[in-house]
Amino acid sequence: MSSFGGVTCLTTKGLDISLAALQRQDPYINNIVDVASQVALYTFNNETNEWEKTEIEGTLFVYTRLASPKHGFTIMNRLSMENLTEPITKDLDFQLQDPFLLYRNARCEYFRIIFLSSSCPLPVICLSSSRTPILLVGCKMSLRVERFWSLCGGDVGDV
Repeated sequence: MSSFGGVTCLTTKGLDISLAALQRQDPYINNIVDVASQVALYTFNNETNEWEKTEIEGTLFVYTRLASPKHGFTIMNRLSMENLTEPITKDLDFQLQDPFLLYRNARCEYFRIIFLSSSCPLPVICLSSSRTPILLVGCKMSLRVERFWSLCGGDVGDV
């Protein structure tokens, strides 16, 4: 790992190893867009009206795919073999609530991602040229906003 703008990032070799691991799960993944080194996932319990910690905690990878949907993210779980994978589509709703990222997936399930690294900045949500949201976290957050626009191919969304 190396430091990039105060955030710990994977080296090129580390990204290659991580990409290979992700491709074993989904062979259509072709590029890691960004990484957050340590996150924890919570789910919302409608009965108790409270957030509950899941058994999913680890590295968050945001990636592109060769097939539809063209973007997604995965939390590679350090606690068990159960990973979280979500396609990023127009049905995925994001909301930033410092220091959390809240989202609702297409199945209307509510989740909260907590970024555990104190140096980890909050994510940015971009809209691609096809108006599909793209989530950027971790290392890319150190880049200037103009660079984000070119990475996203569109407008910067909720920051």
